[in-house]
Amino acid sequence: MASEADEGSGGLDDLENQASRKDALDSLRMDYQELTDKAQQLLTEKLFLENEFDQLKKRTSRLEEELSNIRTPPLIIGFIQDILDGQAIVRSSNGTVFMVSVNRRLDSTNLKPGSRVALNQDTLSVVEILSDSWDPLVSNAEILDSPEVEYGSIGGLEEQIRELKEAIELPFENPEAFSKFGIDPPKGVLLTGPPGTGKTMLAKAVANSTKATFLGLVGAELAQKYIGEGGRMVRELFELAKQKSPAIIFIDEIDSIGSKRLDVATSGDREVQRTLMQLLSEIDGFENLDNVKVIAATNRPELLDAALLRPGRFDRIIQIPIPDLVARETIFGVHTKSMPLSKGLKLSYLASISEGFSGAEIKSSVVEAGISAISENRKSVTKKDFINAIKKVENNRKNPSGPANEGLYA
Repeated sequence: MASEADEGSGGLDDLENQASRKDALDSLRMDYQELTDKAQQLLTEKLFLENEFDQLKKRTSRLEEELSNIRTPPLIIGFIQDILDGQAIVRSSNGTVFMVSVNRRLDSTNLKPGSRVALNQDTLSVVEILSDSWDPLVSNAEILDSPEVEYGSIGGLEEQIRELKEAIELPFENPEAFSKFGIDPPKGVLLTGPPGTGKTMLAKAVANSTKATFLGLVGAELAQKYIGEGGRMVRELFELAKQKSPAIIFIDEIDSIGSKRLDVATSGDREVQRTLMQLLSEIDGFENLDNVKVIAATNRPELLDAALLRPGRFDRIIQIPIPDLVARETIFGVHTKSMPLSKGLKLSYLASISEGFSGAEIKSSVVEAGISAISENRKSVTKKDFINAIKKVENNRKNPSGPANEGLYA
């Protein structure tokens, strides 16, 4: 009986031991799973931190490179004048000429007279070859969209339009005829006349009617402060025109750089004279300008230098006068073509009471008359509107800085 009791108690102990081992194993499995999850989480965090560290390292490298570039001394822009025994004769941006060394890694075939290069500020050695580029003022001179001005919208200048077509457009359209007759086509045309007579309008009409590249500048833009800058811009302007030929160069207010040369002059006057001499050199230089024509305009022809006016430079000088009676009637017709006019209004009458008016003043009077009719909510422009408008324009011409007459529209 005792042995049976011992056997029963031993069986209970085995069961208890098995249960405790199972609990221990379950606890170990849970601890292992927790450690595994935590290890995976730490590994993920490690990869994230390593990736963030790489990003910060790259950013630091970029910032250091940018800081290094900021601290790097600036390079000087220069032009190659000649190559001699592996060295280059360069002209820096301030006009000084140096003989300097050339970086060996540069392609020597691209180093030729006229090339733009970058020079080390300390040694002035050539460290980079730059692509050719135009002055922004020159590159922006090209008129990409043709002006919406046609010859038909310019009244009273039929003879001047004919002369301009013969001198500018005919050589582009029929160059063989000039060769057949053994003559050189005109190089340039000078438009002269009082302000508002249509000089710029004619130039815009040429730009619209011809397929040639049109480059337009105001003469004052070529008058630069620093020595040689004006001449350089003139040279670049003609080089750009030759590259884009056939081309037309239009210089408005040419008297600002083409005035008579004086023996006694300031440094600014001498720089303007250098610009003029460069312009003369480009017009009648050794290179052929058959596919490049020059149109210039001025209302002060008496100020121009005689060298600029001689044949071979501006072969035709076209005078654009104040319109006469017939021309004024034509100009009124052009500007009132789309305007509703009251019955009985004759353009010949408007032309007769606007004696001495330029084309611009006639256009201004038409605009003033239209504004008067619109402000009073009328459907057409009357004779009275034009009379008051003409009086107002005439009053402004006589007294441009004073107040307009009161009661003008009374």
